[in-house]
Amino acid sequence: MNVKHVTAQYLAEYIGTFFLVFFGCGSMILSETMAGYDSSFVPIIWGGTVSIMIYAVGHISGAHFNPAVTIAFTIIKRFPRKRVAGYILSQVGGALSASLIHILLWGSKHSFGATSIDIPIAGAFLVEVILSFALMFVIVSVATDSRAVGELAGIAIGSTVALCAFVGGPLTKASMNPARSIGPAVVSGELDILWLYLLAPIIGAALGAMTYQWIRCHNEEKLEADHGGCC
Repeated sequence: MNVKHVTAQYLAEYIGTFFLVFFGCGSMILSETMAGYDSSFVPIIWGGTVSIMIYAVGHISGAHFNPAVTIAFTIIKRFPRKRVAGYILSQVGGALSASLIHILLWGSKHSFGATSIDIPIAGAFLVEVILSFALMFVIVSVATDSRAVGELAGIAIGSTVALCAFVGGPLTKASMNPARSIGPAVVSGELDILWLYLLAPIIGAALGAMTYQWIRCHNEEKLEADHGGCC
């Protein structure tokens, strides 16, 4: 693969993650700072942004926008290890850039859309694992299985993000994404609980990817015994 193409992939991941945090966390900031802003739209904005950016740059980089997704794809051998560092740096850079823009727009008297927990820490960890499992399970199903309707991938993944945000938002802010948590946490200086949002999404995403991979391969081994399955 030539250098230009790899650079384009990194840039696509940067841009996608930038807009994810810019619009997603921006909607959370607006709900804090603007009277009358309906916070019930926040999960829809998160899901909608994910869908839009998947259709915009998914054909360039695969539209990870999330270190947990990149790591999970690598674990199931669907992404080359040599590009993991570049993807993660691009994703974190995009998230940090968006949070810095939020300072220019709204100052610093708000939460920056930072992730925080409103339940005991063990429960919060479990919630993030479950939400990340669900998200990655859907991502792997539409991204790697030829039987899925690929044209609907953006809608399926964006809808999953929105559903997770509706349920998990009041509990943990429904991160599912280390980069999404790193940007606001670093800019706001709220780093105490950041470890949870780095570890739990990676565990959940890895389990989601491996579970779907097992289901898919187990089924194909039965249907295509003559060809040895997919693994």
